Amino acid sequence: MEKFDVVVIGSGPAGATTARYAASNGLNVLMLDKRQELGAPVQCSGAVSHHALVDNTIPISEEFIEASIYGFDIYNQEGNNCKIDYRTIKPDVYGQDNGKTPLGYVVFRRRFDRYLMTLAEKAGTRVLLKAEAKGFEKLNDDVIVHFKHFNENISVSTKVIVGADGLQSLVGKWAGLKTHLNFNELASCLQFVVDGVPVDGLLEIITGHEWAPGGYAWVFPKGHGYAEIGLGVIASMTKHNAQWHLDHFMKNSFFKERFRDAKILEVQGGGVPLSHPLKTQFADNMILVGDAARHVNPITGGGIHTALSAGKIAGEFLGEFIKSGQKASAENLSAHQDKWMNVMGKKMWELYEIKSRIFKTDNIEERNSALFNTMSEYFSPNSPFKKI
Repeated sequence: MEKFDVVVIGSGPAGATTARYAASNGLNVLMLDKRQELGAPVQCSGAVSHHALVDNTIPISEEFIEASIYGFDIYNQEGNNCKIDYRTIKPDVYGQDNGKTPLGYVVFRRRFDRYLMTLAEKAGTRVLLKAEAKGFEKLNDDVIVHFKHFNENISVSTKVIVGADGLQSLVGKWAGLKTHLNFNELASCLQFVVDGVPVDGLLEIITGHEWAPGGYAWVFPKGHGYAEIGLGVIASMTKHNAQWHLDHFMKNSFFKERFRDAKILEVQGGGVPLSHPLKTQFADNMILVGDAARHVNPITGGGIHTALSAGKIAGEFLGEFIKSGQKASAENLSAHQDKWMNVMGKKMWELYEIKSRIFKTDNIEERNSALFNTMSEYFSPNSPFKKI
């Protein structure tokens, strides 16, 4: 039976980054993913900030970048807007000219996830696709991980399992962690990739109960003349599904003339958690990262930045932890969550409390106003949540 220091289950941004940093710190790492194509199905808009890539040592590459982003345009339900264009705010830093950088990017998730996996492999991680984890069992101080690779049943031993297997993590459930998500904190998201809709390098966010109850709508650049038009809604706050609301938004909102010539080229969607992080993200021989630990921004629903940062924290922690020779008990591994809380967890809990106050307000007009103001402040140059 092969032995590994770490087995990462799930090769999305959080899993791949954890594996890369753990392997870079000298650990023997195996990463498993049950999918045969990374980044699929696409369930998010793919927006990520420039500094999220730089801070997590991900080279900026045309291989995965679809469009450059230079700021935000936040709208209220009636169409009044707050434009935050960093090409104007900091013209010496942000722009298209030589020596300047975008504020962020919209990435092609299939290529982006493959790129992250390649970085992990180059750092020394062994990667197996079409490898579905089936369970694990305790063996002295280590654990045995059972998985099926194509048609072959395989078992390996490891000191620590990293659950990076997404929302309502099965790996976490195996360890007895409470990964269940409340129905009223899961946004149902749907977006169209379209042609015929002009964009100008800004992430446009449209708030208001009329268009997206419990969430917001968006119009994002997609590159090559395309755009993404989408929204997320909370099912408990509406009688209609996300498709009805997106159709209503495109046909009846203040953007309807702009959308008149839109041609739908692709349909994407899925569930996005807008909840607090898991209160317990560790167990004996296990930690959770990314969506599995609900490392998702509860205001914006953004998960790429938080997944990358959480992966770096986890990989560096495991590098030090395993070399120290400590027993991988829940008590000892709790230090990982403490580290994550200090770096970003406290801010995520603060955002969750802000979101909860907004949507506990019964008066829809007050709720609409609070969400618009919160979004406008969140994306401002002076926001305390820039790295979340």
